[in-house]
Amino acid sequence: MRRPAIPLEIPDSRPNLPESVKTFGILMTTAQKETMGFQSEAKQLLHLMIHSLYSNKEIFLRELVSNANDAIDKRRFAALSDATLLEEGVELGINIDVDEEANTITVTDNGIGMTRDEAVSHLGTIAKSGTAQFLDSLTGDQKKDAQLIGQFGVGFYSSFIVADEVTVESRSATAGADEGVRWRSAGEAEFDVETITRDEIGTSVTLHLKSDEAEFASGWRLRSIVKKYADHVAVPVRMLEQATEEGAEPDYDVVNTAKALWTRSRNDVSEDEYKEFYKLVSHDFADPLIWSHNRVEGKLEYTSLLYIPAKAPFDLYHRESPRGLKLYVQRVFIMDEAEQFLPLYLRFVRGVVDSSDLSLNVSREILQKDPTIDSMRSALTKRVLDMIEKLASDEEQYQAFWDEFGQVLKEGPAEDFGNREKIAGLLRFATTISEGAVQNQSLAGYVGRMKPEQDKIYYVAAENYHTAANSPHLEIFRKKGIEVLLLHDRIDEWLVSHLAEFDGKAFQDVARGELDLGDLEDSDDKAEQEKVEETYKGLVEKIRELLSDSVSDVRMTHRLTDSPACLVVSEDDMGMQMRRVLESAGQAVPESKRIFELNPGHPLVQKLNDEPDMDRFNDLAMVLYDQSMLAEGSQLDEPANYVSRLNKLLLELSA
Repeated sequence: MRRPAIPLEIPDSRPNLPESVKTFGILMTTAQKETMGFQSEAKQLLHLMIHSLYSNKEIFLRELVSNANDAIDKRRFAALSDATLLEEGVELGINIDVDEEANTITVTDNGIGMTRDEAVSHLGTIAKSGTAQFLDSLTGDQKKDAQLIGQFGVGFYSSFIVADEVTVESRSATAGADEGVRWRSAGEAEFDVETITRDEIGTSVTLHLKSDEAEFASGWRLRSIVKKYADHVAVPVRMLEQATEEGAEPDYDVVNTAKALWTRSRNDVSEDEYKEFYKLVSHDFADPLIWSHNRVEGKLEYTSLLYIPAKAPFDLYHRESPRGLKLYVQRVFIMDEAEQFLPLYLRFVRGVVDSSDLSLNVSREILQKDPTIDSMRSALTKRVLDMIEKLASDEEQYQAFWDEFGQVLKEGPAEDFGNREKIAGLLRFATTISEGAVQNQSLAGYVGRMKPEQDKIYYVAAENYHTAANSPHLEIFRKKGIEVLLLHDRIDEWLVSHLAEFDGKAFQDVARGELDLGDLEDSDDKAEQEKVEETYKGLVEKIRELLSDSVSDVRMTHRLTDSPACLVVSEDDMGMQMRRVLESAGQAVPESKRIFELNPGHPLVQKLNDEPDMDRFNDLAMVLYDQSMLAEGSQLDEPANYVSRLNKLLLELSA
């Protein structure tokens, strides 16, 4: 395909004006020039990118083409509601020009363009609020850090890896010819911005290459990069052909396939093409973990291409952050982040959906009310869960996925009741048989290892793994060889409250209510418990009176084998982990008192039972209560009093 150049006389004062600028018919004059400083974080980022970050320099062209393609999509979408923004007959596309003598590259698009204020905002602050998080996320590993670039919207600045100066000239589709803007920077502390006259809508980015980056001032080199990284861009990417006859008018040749990848048959798309398309739509630098390309025909007609990234985006846990799939209707771009097609707990999924059943003037408000969307959402959600299930067949690959997205997937059972059981099968936890804090045990695996007499899935919830793994509530379970889930993510207790059961087995908090192991206990165990309660009846009454302001009850327990005492949540009360989460979020939490349980087999409890001195009895009982608080990870109300009592008892022992 060839696109004839548009003849245009260029003023002699601009002899090196790029050919793409000539082709799109741009005349420029300058006015209102200002010099501005980059924000301090932007200076750090620019310095990092220029001097050390990119190991694959050619990616700069992919980023510029990707940005140009986005701008074209936005102009096409804006024209749906305002036809004056895109005149009939205008061919949208991207031109790339090389001037070997001047050592420059220019990428020009006729997309939505920028106003002066937008140029200052988008190009002068670098990723806006994301810059600080980007800098905080850097690891020092050049390969890993390069993968963060696209997530933070700073891909444009890869230009400074190969260029010592970048000039951006633009005109917004909503602005007049005399309201164009030129932005120029050498990638250091400052940038210049000035108002120019620009006849055509769109943007030109000119890179003045460094002397040692002249390899990129080659048409052949740039063509190979376009074919590698942008062959699937849905608009034509054009480059100048050399004139075959002296004096002949230069002509443009389309370098890429220029056909939307998702519209092609799966058999015609290579693995590398799928990977590069993912990087285009996600602005990620790493390959995806898995993808699914599917066309649905029948009652509904749509095509989806869904990807699961290898790494979590920096704003994954900001539930209000923009998210969603790119929406196209009959291959016309509609919106960038259509969140209606997937539930919030799958917000890490990237990709496109192209529908034949929606109207071109569809809006976010219409999407929320359209029953067609509900059907598509249900089907796309199931497809993503199937993709995750496929990942789970490879233990190592799934562990990589879980480490990145596991906590978000745990939001699923509460948000998606219809898929609750399927999501539960994808969850992973640390348990008392795990090696360290790694969450790699499935609920199906747990149920498969349950003892024949066991009818519950036991768990303990704590603020962190070590507190959970060392909880005194696990002692009887370790003695009897019963596996327990160690829940230490902030969301875990909330998750279990919405799961209720798995494979017909109810979840049971080992730190809640009176311990009943059912058939896991024999008649001798139960008879011994009754005998103990009678023996220590007087001790229980004395401690109950002493701690009446702090606990709801005091009782003997058989759940402890090594610890002298523990605290238990009443059957109908909120768990401690959930209480901490709500309190940290500033939410009101109802007051409640817990149950103080004592181990009759522990020497300290026996000593307490025999202690005649009431002052010493009170001190020892309070020390045991405070230790129970510490063992569960809670803060003491009066830590100084605990230290004082403990020191007093230690001195008596050493006397």
